Amino acid sequence: MSMSSLPEENPLHASPALYVVATPLGNRHDIGLRALAVLRAVDLVACEDTRHSQRLFDSFGLSPRCFALHEHNEQEGASRIIERLQQGQHVAFISDAGTPAVSDPGARLVARVQEAGFAVIPVPGACAAIAALSASGLAAAHFHFYGFLPPKAAARRSAIESLRGLDAALVFYEAPHRVRECVEDLVAVLEPEREIVICRELTKLFEQIARMPLSAALDWLSADANRLRGEFVLLVGPAPREEALPAEARRVMSLLHAELPIKTAAKLAAAITGASKNELYAFALASKAD
Repeated sequence: MSMSSLPEENPLHASPALYVVATPLGNRHDIGLRALAVLRAVDLVACEDTRHSQRLFDSFGLSPRCFALHEHNEQEGASRIIERLQQGQHVAFISDAGTPAVSDPGARLVARVQEAGFAVIPVPGACAAIAALSASGLAAAHFHFYGFLPPKAAARRSAIESLRGLDAALVFYEAPHRVRECVEDLVAVLEPEREIVICRELTKLFEQIARMPLSAALDWLSADANRLRGEFVLLVGPAPREEALPAEARRVMSLLHAELPIKTAAKLAAAITGASKNELYAFALASKAD
């Protein structure tokens, strides 16, 4: 990519700041123009893995000064970055892929920099959870991002159980060596009629996105050994809504409402079926609206 295709204005703020820069999940063309401009302009880039990031730098002719900042040295790395900011320098932080601090290192770094009085500037881009949701086909109005479930089975099942009542799509990250066990626990704990969307290797050569009933997920994974390879995002739809009224109560109310005023029909249907008069009345109103 030539410099002429990048924004001409200075991408950095006047005051020293930490730039949290999203990078591609796999396909390098998903890098943002602003991200490239920031990585070119900053004085230092902190990388989760400098060797991994070097491939990205090489792809776009970048040669920043960089150092490793990962989960094992995040506090030490934060101190080093704050020293640079105090000297008036600008620093960027990137993780191996996607948006830093989302199930990746970065949150403690951001907090330390903010506590030191410096600005933290997000440079948005790829995020595996959002990419998976956008292609999932799940119609849930809300989603709950959990990230990685606990590695041990008992803790994992307990965590899944705690999420059962949420009226939202559930979003998990999972590694290939644990994905089968994770799906087994989802099947064991959650309602089998829920939908699951299995997304693996997003934006990469062997990208695969498959939606199915949760009860079919283990058979799908077992049908091809390649389906257990790669990095995973698992999305599970909310539990199907249960009808507030039994089917017989709805049938009786519909028959009576066809011949009688709604208030009278609701009163009689309640007496016949034992269902709530108010719920029958609301059902009839909703049916009429439909």
